Amino acid sequence: MNQSDSIVIIPTYNEKENIEKIIRAVFALEKAFHILVIDDGSPDGTAQIVHRMIKTEFQDRLFIIERTGKLGLGTAYIAGFRWALERDYEYVFEMDADFSHDPADLPRLYDACAVEGHDLAIGSRYISGVNVVNWPIGRVLMSYFASKYVRMVTGFNIHDTTAGFKCYKRRVLQTIELDKIRFKGYAFQIEMKYTAHKIGFKIKEVPVIFINRREGVSKMSGGIFSEAFFGVMRLRWDGFFRKYPAKA
Repeated sequence: MNQSDSIVIIPTYNEKENIEKIIRAVFALEKAFHILVIDDGSPDGTAQIVHRMIKTEFQDRLFIIERTGKLGLGTAYIAGFRWALERDYEYVFEMDADFSHDPADLPRLYDACAVEGHDLAIGSRYISGVNVVNWPIGRVLMSYFASKYVRMVTGFNIHDTTAGFKCYKRRVLQTIELDKIRFKGYAFQIEMKYTAHKIGFKIKEVPVIFINRREGVSKMSGGIFSEAFFGVMRLRWDGFFRKYPAKA
């Protein structure tokens, strides 16, 4: 079996244009990664493409969980985290399927944890300016000021609080009480980072360039931003009273 200490979790819904390309791009890296696709019942055949690739080429490093219907980004990642924790992976990554996250940056996130000793590495769009390509200006401003808003409300000193490109050390996911993570959409990314911060894990932002998808359809919606806006206030309130687990 092709061994790796790292698993890249990629949630999908209707990503037939991108899924094979992103898988091959990750597997082409010098550092060996495994991939777990979490597909929420894509009617476009995304899961079938992954199954074909498993059967014909990558049975020892490509895996898939198929779920019925769109159950939310947060629940997809938590399903992936639980799957990874049942196995021997030391580093667990989040990454989009649409190439907005560059697979070539995976080793940089890995090094931030495996070499530099951080517990959570965040691929940050805003740590060194605004590194976003091909997004409408309205969406850039909304994302940028959403992170500013999170920092203001929570006092959490991370520039890109909504980033979805991350590397966790295993012990972070073992310590966070995953069944207590409430949010399913955009706010899920904030809640996971904030919880890791409150527990006391070492977090590093690694500058990356975010490139808007070229193929397929964005899954963003106004409801996702609404959840994040009100969810941040709830996180801050809970932060005053909740007892967080001790570091593993």
